[in-house]
Order: sequence, then structure tokens, then C-alpha cells
Amino acid sequence: MKLMADQLIGRLRQCFQDIADPRNGSNTQYTFDDIAMGAFSAFFIQSPSFLEHQRVFHQAHGKSACGSLFDIARLPTDTHIRTQLDRIGCRDVYPGLDVALQTMQRYQALGPFQAFGGRHLIALDGSEFHNSYNIHCPQCTTRVRSCGETEYYHSVLCATMVGRGHRHTLMLRPEFLSPQDGDSKQDCETKAAYRWFERNGERYADLHPIYLGDDLYAKQPMCERVIAAGGDFIFTVRTADHKTLFDYLNGIDWPTRARITKTPGRNKPNKRHRYRWTDRRLPIRDGKGALDVNYVELRISDVGATESTAVFRFITSLEVDESNVEAIVAYGRTRWKIENEGFNLLKNNGYHAEHNFGHGERGLTDTLLTLNLIAFAFHSVCDHLCGPWQGARAQYSRRRRFFLAIDLLTEWQYFDSWHALLGPIADPRLRPINDPRLRGPP
Repeated sequence: MKLMADQLIGRLRQCFQDIADPRNGSNTQYTFDDIAMGAFSAFFIQSPSFLEHQRVFHQAHGKSACGSLFDIARLPTDTHIRTQLDRIGCRDVYPGLDVALQTMQRYQALGPFQAFGGRHLIALDGSEFHNSYNIHCPQCTTRVRSCGETEYYHSVLCATMVGRGHRHTLMLRPEFLSPQDGDSKQDCETKAAYRWFERNGERYADLHPIYLGDDLYAKQPMCERVIAAGGDFIFTVRTADHKTLFDYLNGIDWPTRARITKTPGRNKPNKRHRYRWTDRRLPIRDGKGALDVNYVELRISDVGATESTAVFRFITSLEVDESNVEAIVAYGRTRWKIENEGFNLLKNNGYHAEHNFGHGERGLTDTLLTLNLIAFAFHSVCDHLCGPWQGARAQYSRRRRFFLAIDLLTEWQYFDSWHALLGPIADPRLRPINDPRLRGPP
């Protein structure tokens, strides 16, 4: 029986086979799905050197993990992979992200990402993933630093399913920031979000989503797009950016709910959580046609203190009352998971998202990051649905150590399947400590 990792990789290969082959010359000794899968394999293993040491292994033994784990018949050179992937667009590989979501839906595994009985939390946020003063392409965004030099960078708007009470996320289709035809101004996160809803709002409507975002999204045009796409929103707001709304708030009475929570540790003060919300909708901005929204607030303070240690403010299209105000605030605060469990993992914990795998001239950087996002999404699926994968992951407190083990094992030993690779990692009793091949010279 195939493991979930095999199923995901098999379906991804089908997606790659559906891409129109951009080559029109005679150099077609490698299939295009092998080219794309070769790039993906390095991201899935989380090793920029994976392809290099698999070539060394193949030269010595006539086979490698690229063939057994990723079904790559012939492995192209890194240069050839970059050249050919630069000839397609990042949207050509987006269906790989759909594979992850569809698999979770098929196995009814989206429960951890649900809110209010069947709705799903989708956090939106932008992030940079390439910065350079020298390397650039026509798709780069630019800015002039204080030193006078022009910096080139790439950015992406990520849509990520998040949930309370766990550290898992699931990447959905992104939207990259890049120069747009007919627009003389540089692209920005707001414009990218508008395009994201145009292209994906209907795609994810069946999830009955509740969108989460920071104050950048808490503007009427964005809120209207969320509602038009069949969703609701919980967006962070700042007082400086919503003068009209807070002028109304200063003149009304508030329903209030408070509770005390125990702070772990000795001699630490308990916390007082004070929730406040509006019992009627208020305009989000001044002027005719303003959208009416609900407002919720949480103030956290030490018991006995007169000042709050933290204040969280949100607007929402959901109806708010005493029975759900705590949940709405908790869901709103879950937005931070796109930073902590999304971008931080991609940049700082093994995925090397800021590494320059290849810049290209026509969007190679965006395509390679998309393959990285697909690998991240597949890992999330395996974390939920693949028993041997879960057992192997449990042997390591840090995910980086887990992928380092896979990288090292496949560099030194051949495994004919994911089951053969994950088994000894999950169960130390299966590790070949008495294998004569591992002994030193006599």
C-alpha cells in the first residue's frame, strides 16, 4: 500500500504533466515533469544540495533517491532545470497546492482549521522572499535605500489556513507582487489582495471562509470583496487609521465581559481579560455608502493594575454577543500563525525561502517559491494523514533535525520507497547497527 507521501507526489506529477511543454527545440531528452519534479524534490527534502549528492550517488550505484522516492527517470542538471522552469509561469504549478487541500478534504481532515461548526479560517499576509542590490529581473519590485542604492526584491501574498490549539497551517494559492500591464505604479500588497479575491474568492467559497488580516485589510473595498466572495472577516484595526469608527465608539455604551486567568509560575500576577463589543453595527468610514461592521476588543491587564498590558482590536462582519465574543477574539488573534507557523518556518527553519535558488528573467523566482510552498503544504498533509511520517517526525523535537536525517540517510544509503526510509527513522529498533557495510576497515 502506498504511503500518503507517494500519493501526493504521484498526483503532483500528474499536475506537472498537464503543463504545456515550453520547449520547441531538439533538447527534449528529459521529460518536463522530471524537470519540475527534480526542483520540487530539493524543496520536499529541504536540502539545497539534495540534487547534487543524488547525482554523485547515482554515478556510483546506478540508482538514487530521486528515482525511488520521486519517480524521476532521468535527472537534469541544475542549470537545465532553472532554464526550463523560467519558461513557464508560477500559476502553472498552482494546482499542486490544490492537491494538498483536496487530499485533506477527501480524508475529512480539515477539522483543526474550522471555526463555528464548519467554517474555515484563512489568514492573508504578505512577505518578502528575495532581496538584492545586484541580482534582479523585470519582475522585481524596487526601492531606494537611505544609502542611495536601489534594492530589488520579490514579495508574495500568502493565503494560509490556520486554526486554534495547534501549530499546523495549510498553504493555499498565493498571489505574487509583480509589475502589472497598464499600471505605471509599483505593485503592492493591497492590489495583490484584490487580484487574489478575483482569482480565488469563488474557488474557496465552499470552505465558508472567515478571512483574517491586519489593519491593511480593514478597509471598506477589501471588506466588500470578502463579502462578495461569500466569506466573513475578522480584521485587526488601529485607532489612527479608523478615526470615524472610533469617534462612534467613544459615544456609546459597551457590553462587557471579564474573566480572570491563572498565570503559570510562581509570584506571577493573574491576568484579567476584559472583552467589549458593540451591540449594533457602526460605519467603517465617513461618507455615504459606508459599510457597517461590528467591533470587538480585548484588554489584558494584571489583576489589580489600572493599565492594560495588551489591547487587541478587531472589526468583523460576524454578529457578536456574549456567547461568541471570546471565540471571535481568539480567531482574530490566530492570524499571527501565518507569521509564526508560516513565514518563520519558510524563512528560518529549513525551507530556505530567502535562498536564491535561481533568479531567471521571466519569473523563475516565483515558480521556485511556489514549489517550496507546495512542499510545505504536502508536509502538513503528511503530518495529519501519514502514520509512518508521523512516527518518524515524533523522533525529533525539531523539524529541521527530521529533514536533516532524511537528507543524510539518502546521501549515504539507497531506499527503494518512502516506507523503507521512514520505517527506521520512526522505529530505532529497525536501524542497522550490525550491518557489515557500516563497519570500519579491518
